[in-house]
Amino acid sequence: QLQLVESGGGLVQPGGSLRLSCAASGFTLDYYAIGWFRQAPGKEREGVSCISSSGGSTNYADSVKGRFTISRDNAKNTVYLQMNSLKPEDTAIYYCAAGLITTVQAMCVMGQTDYWGQGTQVTVSS
Repeated sequence: QLQLVESGGGLVQPGGSLRLSCAASGFTLDYYAIGWFRQAPGKEREGVSCISSSGGSTNYADSVKGRFTISRDNAKNTVYLQMNSLKPEDTAIYYCAAGLITTVQAMCVMGQTDYWGQGTQVTVSS
């Protein structure tokens, strides 16, 4: 019954924007750090961006810095990933994950998580 559900994926043109949502069901996200991960064709899973339970700390992969923004609304039990200036290389399945962690770096770099969503496909193409 503890679930994370992603939404907002789809097809977008290069240079466009997309906002992904990760909503928790069956538990509150108040005490969890949340991370966005992606799996691109032919590549290993990578941490895209992570945010602390309070929203006070964030972490971004070098490839998305300046283009992506992670945020959370604990009142709505939801975390967002705003993706701007999208590139074809951003094409991947995006997953959100929740974890009780020490630092957001540990989540994004080491993949320390407890729950995973089902993933949502993001395709950037003309």
